[in-house]
Amino acid sequence: MQKREQSKLGGAAGGSATPAAKRGRPIGSGSNSAAASAAAAALVGATGDSAAPSTLLGPSLQVHSAFAEQNNKRIVLALQSGLKSELTWALNALTLLSFKEKDEVRKDATPLAKIPGLLDALLQVIDDWRDIALPRVLTKKPRVRLLGTNSAATGFGNQYETLNSGDSVPHPGAGSNKELSAQKNTTKPRPSGWWFEEDGLFNLDEEGRVEKQQCAVAASNIIRNFSFMAENEIAMGQNRHCLETMFQCLEDYVTEDEELVTNALETIMNLGPLLDLRIFSSSKPSYIKITEKRAVQAIMGMLGSAVRGWHCTAAELLGRMILNPDNEPFLLPFAPQIYKRLVDIMSFPAGDAQAAAVSALYNLAEVNMDCRLKLASERWAVDRLLKVIKTPHPVPEVCRKAALILENLVMEPQNKPLLLAYENAFADMLFSETRYADTFARILHELTSRPSNKVASARGIWGM
Repeated sequence: MQKREQSKLGGAAGGSATPAAKRGRPIGSGSNSAAASAAAAALVGATGDSAAPSTLLGPSLQVHSAFAEQNNKRIVLALQSGLKSELTWALNALTLLSFKEKDEVRKDATPLAKIPGLLDALLQVIDDWRDIALPRVLTKKPRVRLLGTNSAATGFGNQYETLNSGDSVPHPGAGSNKELSAQKNTTKPRPSGWWFEEDGLFNLDEEGRVEKQQCAVAASNIIRNFSFMAENEIAMGQNRHCLETMFQCLEDYVTEDEELVTNALETIMNLGPLLDLRIFSSSKPSYIKITEKRAVQAIMGMLGSAVRGWHCTAAELLGRMILNPDNEPFLLPFAPQIYKRLVDIMSFPAGDAQAAAVSALYNLAEVNMDCRLKLASERWAVDRLLKVIKTPHPVPEVCRKAALILENLVMEPQNKPLLLAYENAFADMLFSETRYADTFARILHELTSRPSNKVASARGIWGM
């Protein structure tokens, strides 16, 4: 278990001592890409055309890296102001400060720790959009708005008391007419949640909602860029507000902007080795109330989505999170679902999907005996691991990990009856795949050298 101990020191994935690789994405990969708009606006500025379309949200000039240090307070105040012109200026400047050409992160970018309040200001831009993002007809569950929670008077009279944290919010349209009439006839004042059903205190037209959405996507893109910097990993991984906002975006992936979900998922994946789900059970005040179970369920939603990039990134995220033993109590209850989905992903023709699934299974197989038993009993698991090696996968490291997974499975005596059915396949791999001959020799020796029953004794010949 040396790999799991190394991960707590260096955050490495896959058992190596090198830092875990982070996912990059070219500009304009999403359908509603704010980065694409930024690139287009930058191109317009470079050509000297001042008549840029008003719908483009992006920079039109180059900004020096020292700009943030000289104007960090103004940038934060501009984000907090909520004014369209100030907000656009700040997002444009931060986008250029965190990006290089072709979506590469600037090495001279200023760390978040040196700009107090910047991360919270960016998160507030996303929260403001999410507060008006979904129409009520598309909302799966009522949203609790905390306006006036800490105030003794609400301004609506004594009959309208603020909701406490334990009060339930009536779902719009829920309940029968009899129940509603009974509530009206009661003399006891009850909390009223009628204002929770409103879209917001300020009405926005479609143009305003689109602008809010573009700002939220641009802010999520900047946060994603900052997550690539090693100096920001600890600050972002221990920021509960940041993690809650990102996981909430994952929860609503069905109705949320696709680019915003992608940025949130990749941000969490970059912080995966340092992510501790126990942060959601802390006593610190929270707005969103994300729990450990909800966080894992959000990742499972990404793992089962139809978007290839999402389930690949979710598989990598699970493989990195399991490296932290403190996350095991929250991830292992979902192990059967995780194994089934990862085995399905291994059947995809895309090489990156297979690599993500094999890497996650490699880390999961080293957790404990129960994980190895469940993985071996999963249908098609051994067949698809062998297929990855036989094909072979373009990346030799993926084939090596697939072979080591099989070796881990055969180390459990209870798995030997299941794996004896693949004895001939293992023997073929021993003679055909010279790069992994040592691994399959150990598999065959372990499989047949100490037979646990008469059937294994009759069939096993490689250990004699």
